[in-house]
Amino acid sequence: MVSFGGIARKFFGSANDRRVRSYRSRVAAIGALEESIKALTDEQLAAKTQEFKQQIAEGKSLDDLLAPAFAVVREASRRVLGMRPFDVQLTGGMILHDGDIAEMKTGEGKTLVATLPVYLNALSGKGVHVVTVNDYLASRDAAIMGRLYGFLGLTTGVIVHGLDDEQRRAAYACDITYATNNELGFDYLRDNMKYDRGQMVQRGHNFAIVDEVDSILIDEARTPLIISGPLDDRSELYNTIDAFIPALTPEDYEIDEKQRSAIFSEVGTEKLENLLRQAGLLKGESLYDVENVAIVHHINNALKAHKLFQRDKDYIVRNDEIVIIDEFTGRMMPGRRYSEGQHQALEAKEKVTIQPENQTLASITFQNYFRMYDKLAGMTGTAATEAEEFSNIYGLEVVEVPTNLPIQRIDEDDEVYRTVEEKFKAIIAEIREAHQRNQPVLVGTTSIEKSELLAAMLKKEGFTQFSVLNARYHEQEAYIVSQAGVPGAVTIATNMAGRGTDIQLGGNIDMRLERDLEGLEPGPERDAKEAAIRAEVKQLKEKALAAGGLYVIASERHESRRIDNQLRGRSGRQGDPGRSKFYLSLQDDLMRIFGSDRMDGMLQKLGLKEGEAIVHPWINKALERAQKKVEARNFDIRKNLLKYDDVTNDQRKVIFEQRIELMDATDLTETVADMRHEVVDMLVTKHIPERAYAEQWDARGLKEEVQRLLNLDLPIEDWVQEEGIAEDDIRERLVSAADAAARDRAERFGPEIMTYVERSILLQTLDHLWREHIVNLDHLRSVVGFRGYAQRDPLQEYKAEAFELFQALLANLREVVTAQLMRVELVREAPQPPEPPVMQAHHLDPSTGEDEFAQPAVFAAEESVDRDPANPATWGKVGRNELCPCGSGKKFKHCHGVLTA
Repeated sequence: MVSFGGIARKFFGSANDRRVRSYRSRVAAIGALEESIKALTDEQLAAKTQEFKQQIAEGKSLDDLLAPAFAVVREASRRVLGMRPFDVQLTGGMILHDGDIAEMKTGEGKTLVATLPVYLNALSGKGVHVVTVNDYLASRDAAIMGRLYGFLGLTTGVIVHGLDDEQRRAAYACDITYATNNELGFDYLRDNMKYDRGQMVQRGHNFAIVDEVDSILIDEARTPLIISGPLDDRSELYNTIDAFIPALTPEDYEIDEKQRSAIFSEVGTEKLENLLRQAGLLKGESLYDVENVAIVHHINNALKAHKLFQRDKDYIVRNDEIVIIDEFTGRMMPGRRYSEGQHQALEAKEKVTIQPENQTLASITFQNYFRMYDKLAGMTGTAATEAEEFSNIYGLEVVEVPTNLPIQRIDEDDEVYRTVEEKFKAIIAEIREAHQRNQPVLVGTTSIEKSELLAAMLKKEGFTQFSVLNARYHEQEAYIVSQAGVPGAVTIATNMAGRGTDIQLGGNIDMRLERDLEGLEPGPERDAKEAAIRAEVKQLKEKALAAGGLYVIASERHESRRIDNQLRGRSGRQGDPGRSKFYLSLQDDLMRIFGSDRMDGMLQKLGLKEGEAIVHPWINKALERAQKKVEARNFDIRKNLLKYDDVTNDQRKVIFEQRIELMDATDLTETVADMRHEVVDMLVTKHIPERAYAEQWDARGLKEEVQRLLNLDLPIEDWVQEEGIAEDDIRERLVSAADAAARDRAERFGPEIMTYVERSILLQTLDHLWREHIVNLDHLRSVVGFRGYAQRDPLQEYKAEAFELFQALLANLREVVTAQLMRVELVREAPQPPEPPVMQAHHLDPSTGEDEFAQPAVFAAEESVDRDPANPATWGKVGRNELCPCGSGKKFKHCHGVLTA
C-alpha cells in the first residue's frame, strides 16, 4: 500500500527538493548578470565592494545585494583562482547565507562555496569567522581564498596556535577571519578574564561559517573547553577527610564496581555529619545543605580512593607520586592526573605529598559558544543523519545540495565474516586484486591500532608500497591523501585522516606542483617541468579511470553512519566512477553489542565454513538500525549534558556582561553606592528582625558587623536605647555614615583614581568569586545525580541549588567589595593592573581522551626567547606538546623530543 506522503513526494518532491528549487530564480538572476560583470576591468570589479558598502549605508539589506555580490565573487574567482563556481555551488552559498547547513558531497568545492556568503556578509563591516578543524586548514584556506578577498578590497586574518594578543587582535579586526574552533573558544574565555576592554581581542560574534560542521558541532562538542590554574594548597583538608574513611564500616556505604560508583548509606551519612561537625567542617545542620556541596564532593572522592581504587592495579606509588596505570594497556602514565580532586584524595590515602589541585578558571561548551553568533551556518559532506541534533541544539536546518554531476560510485553490500582474522584475510586478498589491476585503494579503519595491525599484515604478505595515516600531522597527511588516487596506490587511514583534502584520480595536481616545483625560479626550466607533471597526472588519471576509479574498503562499521558516509564519499567525486565495500566480522564492536553471539551460533549450525562470508541487503538494514540506536543514545547524552551546562551558561552570560559594563563605565560611584546600601539593608534585616521589640534587637552583633564590613565605629548600642527609635531610623543613620565615609575617601583620592580603584576591586573580586562558584557547580554536578534515588529530578535540583549558589555569590560580592572599598587607602605609586593568573588550556579529544593542549596558555605576555631553529642549544625548555623549534610543524614530542625523551 502506497502512503499519501509517498505520492506527494513523487509529484511535488521532498521538502529538501522544494527548498533547493526555491533558489533557482536567484541562481538565474546571478547568471543574467554574468556577461555585464565580465565586461568590467579588474579595477571596476574591485570597486564594486565600495559600491555595495555604500548601498548598505543607504539602507539596503544583504539579501537585496545577494545576486550582484555573488556575481562579482564568481567573476573574481574565475580571474584570481581560475575557478568559476557552478550553479549548485551558488545554491550552497545561498543556504549558508540563510544560516543553515549545506550538505555537499566530497569534491564539490565547499571551500570555494564559502567565499560567496563570506564576501556578502563581510560587506556589513561586522566581521565574518570561517571555522576549520585544524591550524593547517585555517592557514591554507586563508592564504588561498585571501587572494580572492584581497582582489576585492577586503582584509583576511588567520588565528592559529602560538599568536600573541596583538596578532590576534589584528586578525579579528580583519573583514574575514579564519580560525579553529578551539582558538575561537579560548580567545572568548581569555577575553572575559581581561581587566581592560582594550586588551580584549575579539570584537563580537556576527556570522560564522563552520567547515566540517558535523565534526566541530557534534563530535568535538562532547567535551568542553577549559582554562585552569593552580589552586591554593588544601592538603590539610584532604588529610582531615581521609582520616574519616578508615572509621567507616561496610554498612556505612554502598559500592558498585561495575559503574565505578560509591555512595554513603543513611547510617554512614549520620556518622560523617558527626565527624565533620567535630572537625568544624560542617555548615548548617545537614551534610547535603547547599553550603556543604564542596565537602560532599571531597568525602565522595575519599571514599572512592579507599574502596574503588586499588594500589598496583589502578595506580602505583613511585618517587613520592601516584602514577596512574592505563586499564587497557597496563602501562604507567606518568604526568597524567585524575581530575576534580580525585588524584589528591589518592595522595592523601597513600600519605605522599599532595600536589596542588587545578581550578577551573573558565569553561564553555562548543554548543554554547557557537550559539552566541547572530548568524551561524555550516557545510560538510555528511550532516543529514544528525539533522535532528542540528535543529534541536543549534536551530540549523540541513539542506542536501545536489552534485554537479551524477554519482557513479557503486556501493556494494557488506560482507560479514565470523572472525576478525577471516575478515582481514579477505581485505588483503581484495587489496591485492585491486592493486594488480592498478586501481587506487583507500582502506578505512576505526582506530590507529587497527590501521597499524592491518599495515603489519600487509607487510607480512609482501606489500611494500603503501601509506598509513592516523591524523597526527595534518600538513604531511594532506599531501599523501591528495595523491591517494594515483593508480595502484594503497592508503590506510583512520576516519579522521585527510579532512579538507580531495582525493583526485591521478593525484591532486595543485599539491603535486607545489611540492615538485618548490625552489624553482620562473623560467623555461620551471615551465617545462610543470608541463611534464601536468601530462603525467593526466595520463595517470586516465589509467585510474580505466581501472574503475577509487576503491574504498572499510574494515569495520563505525557506530555513527555519518563516519561511514564520510569514508564512502571519498570515492566517486564529481561524477568519477568508484566503488565501496564494508568488511565486517561478528567480533566487531558494533556487531558484538547488538547480539552477534546468537547469529554466530546460527551460522555455525547452517554450516558456514571458515573464510566464507554472508552478503545480504537485510544485514545492511539491520546494521543501519543498530547504528541509529547508538546515534540516538549519544544524542540523548549530549542533550542531557547541555541541559546542565545551560544553567551555568545563563550565569556565565550575566557575569561576563557585568564585567564588560564595569570596564566600559566611566563612573562607578552609583554602582558601589547601591552595593553599600544593600549591605546596610542586609545587616539591619539580620540583626533587627521584623516586628521584633527593641530589647530583642542584636545591637552588639550589628555594631561588630558594621565595624567589619563598613569600617565604622558607631554608637549603635546607644542608638537603640533612644526612645521611639525605629528600624528605619537606624538604617538611615548607617547609610548616611557610610556614604559620608565613602565621599571623604573619594575626595582624598580624586575621581579618576577612585574610579580605577573601584573598577579593579570589583573585577578582581568578581573573578575570584566566579572561579569559586564554578568549582562549587562542578562539585554539585558530580553529586546531584544521587537525588534520583530519592525520586527527585536531578536537573531540577541542580537548577534550584545553582540559583541559590549564584544568589550567594552576588551577596558575597556586595559584602567583599564594600568591605575593601571602605578600608582602601591611597598609596602614591602609579597604579599597576592586577597580575593575571597562570593559565592552562584544556580540550579533551572525545575519541582518545587525550588533552590536545598540554602547554600553558599564558595570559600575560611571555618573555621572548631567541631560538635558532638550527641550534637546539638555544631552545631552552620546550613543552612536549609545543611545536618543535626546528620548524618542522610537528609537536616537539614527535620530532626532536623523540631523541631526548
